[in-house]
Parts: sequence; structure tokens; C-alpha cells
Amino acid sequence: MKKRTLAWLLALMLLLTGCSHGEAAPGKQYKASFLTLFDTVTYISGIAPSEEAFQTTAQSIHDELLVYHQLFDIYHDYDGIHNLKTVNDNAGIAPVKVDRKVIDLLLDCREYYDLTGGRVNVAMGSVLRLWHNARTAGLNDPANAHLPDRQALEEAAKHTSWDTIVIDEAASTVFIQDPEQLLDVGAVAKGWSVQRVAKNAPSGLLLSVGGNVCATGPKDSDNTPWVVGIEDPNGGGYLHTLNVRTGSLVTSGDYQRYYVVEGKPYHHIIDPDTLMPAQNWSSVTIMCDDSGLADALSTALFLLPQAEGQKILETCGAEAMWVDSAGRCYYSPGFRDHIRT
Repeated sequence: MKKRTLAWLLALMLLLTGCSHGEAAPGKQYKASFLTLFDTVTYISGIAPSEEAFQTTAQSIHDELLVYHQLFDIYHDYDGIHNLKTVNDNAGIAPVKVDRKVIDLLLDCREYYDLTGGRVNVAMGSVLRLWHNARTAGLNDPANAHLPDRQALEEAAKHTSWDTIVIDEAASTVFIQDPEQLLDVGAVAKGWSVQRVAKNAPSGLLLSVGGNVCATGPKDSDNTPWVVGIEDPNGGGYLHTLNVRTGSLVTSGDYQRYYVVEGKPYHHIIDPDTLMPAQNWSSVTIMCDDSGLADALSTALFLLPQAEGQKILETCGAEAMWVDSAGRCYYSPGFRDHIRT
């Protein structure tokens, strides 16, 4: 397995420090990082009058993100919290009363499902669990890495319908009627959570949760943009750096989470039609005002030919860059307007 950790951290350092022009607003730029959210690295950067003031803001953002992390977790229980694991554990048994945040996420996920023609389907948890288990086993024991059983995948795919997901807004409950079905919101949870937290955050911050990047405003009062790097999925640095003042930048790629079976890598973005890792692209980057939508679009466009993805972009006012396996880049009409280098 390729070791991309150092390259990814260097990419994030560029993202956070950036290159700026003009005079900075009063104060100094500070950075904070956390390892406790969504099983990834979270970075927060911004200008503040003192480090103490910045760290107070950063900790507040962390604490708000932690609430979402725990609510949307499908692997762990937390005292006093009914999260998505609780909902999955009660599939076919009983409705689960949940926090309104869970209701809102699932309602948006149903819209993402319709928008993307079913390409983004958080009701595919039964299929994704098989891939997760095989990938985890393969990473722990590479010599015996194997693919999920095909028959098991096809059986799991029979239990991925939204028709069996009952969301009762008045009662604030979620019920999976099919006992063989699971929810997995990994395709959208980080971006969706970042968007909600960013709405309450001060202007002039840059948030990055596992590469889901959101700017709450320009870096300073001179309207200086943040500089965000798009990593080359084949290694070797950046394909582009972009100027970002507000909104989100989200990338889905085949190089971030994968394992190797008999010399061939298998990544984590599963095509609902083939039940196998999608083969269209090496990475897709989305620029969009809404980080949750950007997260969903990056997954959907990774699964689709460019022309079909472009049609979805046009309904959302978003831009995209696609990178194929040969390293060739393709752009939606407005994406190049944001390129710095």
C-alpha cells in the first residue's frame, strides 16, 4: 500500500498557511489540529488577536463537530446518545428516537439520492459493511487480503431501498423496517457536519476535516483568499492551487482509502450498479457553496462519466475537476476561474 500520509499532511499545511497578498488584518494567523473527529485529521486556521482567543474558537468548533461525529457514528456507542449505530442495531425491531440533527441529515441524504439518480445512497450500508470488513482485514493481514464474497454482496444489495427507511419528523424517530439493512452516511457526513458548524463559526476561518475544506470568509479584511492545494492522485505534489474566499472544496479519490488484493488496489467508493469500486476516475474535486452537497457531488461524479456529472453540476451551481487514471484533467466551464497555479 502506498504511504500518502506525509504528502497529505504537507498538502494540508499548504492549505492552511497559503500564500497571501495585501496587508493582513490586525492579529496573527494561528492553526489548530485535532485527531478525534470522523477518524481523520481536522485543521482549523484563522487570524485572531491572540493565540488564546483563537484556541477558544477552535475548541468550540471541535466540540460542535464532535457532537456530529458521535451522532453519525455507525461503529461505536456513546453513553446517553442514540446515534446511527443505535438505528442500525434496531433495524427490523423498533423506531429509535434521535436528535433532530440525525433527522435533518437523513432528509438531505434522501434529496442527494434523488439528485444523483441513486448514486449517493446512504441506505447501502449492508453492501459497504462487507467492503469495510474486507478492507480492514486486508490492511491488518495483507498476505491474506481478499475481496468480499460476490454472492454476499448481491444478497446485501437487495437491502438498500429508501422505501424501508421511515423518518417520523413529529416523533423524531428513524426506523429501518428491513432487518437486513444498514445506514452508512460516510459519503456525506463530514461535509454535511462541516457546513452546519461553519454557519455558526466566525468569518475568516478555514476548516478542513479529512480534506473536506470550508472557508467561512476571506483570510483578512483585505479580502485575501485562502490558497488550497489539490493533490495529484498519482503523487508528486499538487495539480493546482486555488483561491478560495467562501464555500467548500471537496475531493473524492481512489488513493486515500484502499487495500491491495493480489497486487491490485481496491478503493472505498463503491458503484451501486456493479457493487465494486468505481473505475471512471482517480479523483474528482467539487467547488460548491454547501459542503454537504459538495461531499455528495464528489462521490456521485466519481461514479459517473463526465457528461452525466456535468448535467448534475448545472442543477446545483457547482464546479468540478476530474482526473483520470493517466493523470489528465478535465474541468467544468467555471472551474478554471478559481485556479491560482
